[in-house]
Formats: sequence, structure tokens, C-alpha cells
Amino acid sequence: MMRFAAMLAFLVFATIGPAHGAEVKMAFGEKIPPFCFPETNSGIELEVIGESLAYRGHVLKPLYFSFARVPLAFKKGEVDATMTDLGEDLTPYGGFYGDPAVFYDNVFLTLKEKNFTIKKPDDLHGLTVVSFQGASKRYPDWLDAVKKAGHYYELADQELQVLTLNGGRYDVVLSDRNIFKYFTLKLKKETGFQPKPTQEHHFVKLNPLDYRPIFRDKSVRDDFNVGLKHLKETGRYQAIYDKYLKE
Repeated sequence: MMRFAAMLAFLVFATIGPAHGAEVKMAFGEKIPPFCFPETNSGIELEVIGESLAYRGHVLKPLYFSFARVPLAFKKGEVDATMTDLGEDLTPYGGFYGDPAVFYDNVFLTLKEKNFTIKKPDDLHGLTVVSFQGASKRYPDWLDAVKKAGHYYELADQELQVLTLNGGRYDVVLSDRNIFKYFTLKLKKETGFQPKPTQEHHFVKLNPLDYRPIFRDKSVRDDFNVGLKHLKETGRYQAIYDKYLKE
């Protein structure tokens, strides 16, 4: 009987996990509305990751770095986890990759009234393009020719992308679709902005594995994955997105 009770206790513990979770210091990039707001430790990405970790009792402690330093902070042991590897495999540095917490889906956006078709790089010929910083390095096949022609611009303030596209200053915006939507809704709520209808042009295939959080502790990674699955199954995951993106 005692042996059975001990086995039962073990199984219960294994199922629910440790009673006391860990504090997880995690590297995040600088402000990325609506995914990350450092001043309030909020945003879609922070809330999804924080609640996923909390499911098994862990506490997220976000630390903010310039994007170039995000993987470096992990490699130097300054943090327990990082939001992304920025294309560098962190497995040799003790990293365990979690399931994708959020998705960045970059698209070209144009005004519907312009009736543009963008399916190949040549379709950007003669068009002015404005994008987030660093996009030309990420998508050289699409943007090199536009840049050489002097028709390519980058704006750190992505709210301006919405305004300048709507005003006809540029023909094309390259942005994550949710970031563009967030700033459109923000302008409507705060200023009465009336956006013209836009059209999305998907030019790269979204690969969820391109952007995943990395953890130094495998058990914490496993707990995160369980918590993330729970968020999705209960509808909480979509509720977090809706909090920032629903009209």
C-alpha cells in the first residue's frame, strides 16, 4: 500500500510539475508595438510568453536590448532565454528552442485604388517603397533594385508608414501585417483617421520556425510549450491578440 501511495504521489508531481517555478530573465528587443511595450512590460509577445510560462509557475522577467544584442545577451549568459535568435543557431550555446509564440508576417501593402499587382521583384519597378529599418538586408532579392533606383526608404516610426501610404507619398509599404493594423487602429481611435482600403501582397512564405523563443533550461522550455498549448486550446491566445488588434 505504501509503495502504491508513493508511486501515485510521483505521478501526480510529474503531471503538475514543480510547485515553485523559476524566474526567467528573457531578452527582448526594443519597442515593437503591438508585440512589445517596454515601458509597461506589456504587448502581445510579452503576454503570450509570460502567461505560457506562468502556467507551470514560472515568472517572466523581461530585459530589453537593441536587436543586435538580443542573441548576444544569451550567448554571454546575461539572460536565461531570448525572444529570438535573429537567424543565428543558439543550440551550440546551450539553447533549447520553444514553439513559436507569435508570428511576424511581413507583406507589401498598397492602396486598393492603385490596383497594383506584386508577385515578383520586377513588379516593384518604378514604385516607391517604404519599410521598417533593416528590411533591405533581409530581402535583397526584392529591394536591391528599388534601392539602386533611389525609390527605397526606411522609417523607424512605423506609424508614419500608415499615414504616408494613405496620403500617397509612397506606393508600397513593407510591414508586418499586424503592426500595420495596430497603428491604423491607433490612429483611428486617437485622431479620427480615415484609412483608405489597402491590399496585402504576400511575397515570402511564412515559416513559423523562423521566429522562436530559446531557453537555457530544457525543463523550462518544455513547461513553456505546455503553457502555450494551453493558451491556444482555451482561446486565451486569440484573446491576447484581440486585445490589441480588434476594432
